[in-house]
Amino acid sequence: MQSEPSFISDETIAHGVAAHWLPEVADISYLPWGFGAHHWRATGGGTTLFVTLDQVEPRHSAASLEAAYAGAAALAAAGLGVACAPLPARSGRFTVDVGAGALSVTPWLDGRSPTEAESREPRHVREVVSALAALHRTSPPDGLRFWAPQVGPEFADELREHTAEPWTSGPLAEQARTALAAHGDAIESWTSRYLELADTALHRRDEWVPTHGEPHNDNQVMTAHGLRLVDWESLALAPPERDYADLLAAAGGLLRPDPAMVELFALDWRLSEIAEYARWFAAPHTGTDDDRTALEGLYEELAGGAE
Repeated sequence: MQSEPSFISDETIAHGVAAHWLPEVADISYLPWGFGAHHWRATGGGTTLFVTLDQVEPRHSAASLEAAYAGAAALAAAGLGVACAPLPARSGRFTVDVGAGALSVTPWLDGRSPTEAESREPRHVREVVSALAALHRTSPPDGLRFWAPQVGPEFADELREHTAEPWTSGPLAEQARTALAAHGDAIESWTSRYLELADTALHRRDEWVPTHGEPHNDNQVMTAHGLRLVDWESLALAPPERDYADLLAAAGGLLRPDPAMVELFALDWRLSEIAEYARWFAAPHTGTDDDRTALEGLYEELAGGAE
């Protein structure tokens, strides 16, 4: 997130890191990176850690988030070199409840994420395809969750009811509500098709593989030792097409996806994002840069099906 959280202090984050991972924390600094979780850089005793604070609800329970990070660590331990996995706390767990969310840490990587343009270059695309192939053929660790539909058949009707009256939760609430209300029929159609495709996928669960869930350029780090995938909170067993969204246009014949599963996960992303943005703007907000980014994200998802 671009905006530092108001609900927890750097001091609290530093205390959590010191208590569970790095006793000699000397510096903690907020990183205005990404969108969804909050991040810090912690240093001390010659060690640098990348610190993440995840909000557990609504995407996860505490147990499912722990299972995702533990699963990523198990994949790395099994030899999946592209995985930059979380480090265990002294308890052996990979997440620590700090009241305002779940804290986790990973090693600090010397490198950078590719730009969108760089991520479409043929050499980089081949490296990502190879990394995902390695992930997909790795034996799934115990306890890895199965992907499940993000919304149910009642989603469109509940959203219509929720957007029937004005929202007064913040300066962008009405813009979000009116956009959602105007797309009620489209959301109903997308949901119906999504659940039809999901049913097909669920009948093939014996073919599912470990998937990252969001292996886009912001979750890739180019290092001197090759590509690393970060942010494993969405790790789940699923059809491999779950990981292909940002690759298909550039990958050419490197991938041979099932078109139905490609469609499923395009809808999975769109509908889960719409649901998240609806919650966002129905809740109190103040019009921060993150709020404005979220509103643009909502508009983009609502327009996505008009192609």
